[in-house]
Amino acid sequence: MPYVNIKVTKEGVTAEQKGRLIDGATRLLQEVLNKDPQTTYVVIDEIDTDNWGVGGETMTQLRASEQKESDTDQERREQQKSASQLLKSGRRRDPST
Repeated sequence: MPYVNIKVTKEGVTAEQKGRLIDGATRLLQEVLNKDPQTTYVVIDEIDTDNWGVGGETMTQLRASEQKESDTDQERREQQKSASQLLKSGRRRDPST
């Protein structure tokens, strides 16, 4: 009677995704260990990001840092695009005007 415990952060895992995890873990145990799917238990625990830490920080803190970096990268790309467009528009001008 296999028991599989999957722990994920509580960040929007859908019912469909959970179903796929349960099905996949069950099939894996059947294929690899020849275990009966009817006696295989799969439990998914969703852990709040405040209760999951990596490298001395909570996942909440890490996600906030990642979002800030992503926002900064997006702003930088937009600034580069604007500068590029300005340069292109300057090249198209007729110098005699």
